This record gives sequence, C-alpha cells and structure tokens, in this order.
Amino acid sequence: MGKTYLRMKTGSVANDLINADFKDLAAAAKKLATHAVHLGSLGFGTTFLEWVASFAAIYLLVLDRTNWKTNILTGLLIPYIFFSLPSLIFSIFRGEIGSWIAFVAVILRLFFPKRFPEWAELPAALILLMVVAPSLIATTVRDDWIGVAICLVIAAYLLQEHIRASGGFRNAFTQPHGVSNTVGIICLFVYPVWALVLDIL
Repeated sequence: MGKTYLRMKTGSVANDLINADFKDLAAAAKKLATHAVHLGSLGFGTTFLEWVASFAAIYLLVLDRTNWKTNILTGLLIPYIFFSLPSLIFSIFRGEIGSWIAFVAVILRLFFPKRFPEWAELPAALILLMVVAPSLIATTVRDDWIGVAICLVIAAYLLQEHIRASGGFRNAFTQPHGVSNTVGIICLFVYPVWALVLDIL
C-alpha cells in the first residue's frame, strides 16, 4: 500500500512538472508566432508592394506604346523596373533565361532591324540591363536604400512631368486618359515610400 501511494505522488509531481513545461512551451510558441507574423507581415508587405510597383511600371510602359504618347521620358521606367522587380523574377531574368532572351533580341536587332518591332525595344533593353549589370548594381545597390531612393526620384519625376503634360494637377485627375496614367504613376510611389519608412524605422 505504501508503494502505491508513493507511486501516485511521484506521478502527480511529474504530471505537474510536465504540465508547467507545456504551458511554458505554449507561451514561447505564442510569442514566436506573434513575432513571426509581425516580421512576416512587414516582409510580405514589402514583397507585395514590389509586385504592385513593378506591374504599375509595366502597365505604364504598355500605355506608352498604345495610347499615352506624351513627351514624358518613359524610358525611366526601365531602371525603375530594374530596381523594383521582385527578387524571384529578377533572378530568373538575370540567369540563363535572360541571357538567351537578350541574345535573341540583340541578334534580331542587328541582323533583322525591320523585323524587330518598335514596342519590343524597351523590354529588350530591360532584359539586357538585367543580364549585363555588374553585381555591385544588381545586388548591392538594388537591395539597398539607394535603389529605393532611385525609384522614388523616378516616380516623382514622372508624376511631375505627367501633371505638366496634362495641363495641371486638376486635369491629371479629370481627363479620361489622364486618370489611368495618374493612378499608375501614383502606384509607383507605394513601394519606395514603404521601403524607405521600413529602412528608417
């Protein structure tokens, strides 16, 4: 009878210790999950905004080739896309796939200039820029606040030129063809502003 009592008491102490350990583990897991969600949401937000900014720049390039046709220097969208393109897409085009696309584009442009479409010049220049950019620019500057600042300057310049070409701030938001361009240019601001705020904080 004494052995049974002793075994039960030891079992309850062990259970209490295990329960306390599980509570500590649950509290630590909860803290870890909270911190992971917080940091992950910041990273997810930046990545998502990179995608938004890149698509906005590509959208503006398409508009330029279809119906925008203003005197705005839309060639600046190429370095903007270069600096804001998400790392997944950038690494694909910087690798072997981009090398082949750049090779074919250069061959077509050199030997068949009449067959090379005008609308393909800026995208070909972007791919060529991604392939031949030195690693100092492609990795160090692109992933640093300098690349983000370059994106912000390009977005500000394009907005200022668009407002001037539209005939004022009000016309940029009220003309039928101006609204889509204005919204696209404002989307260019989202990623660099967010990334600079996170870099400062």
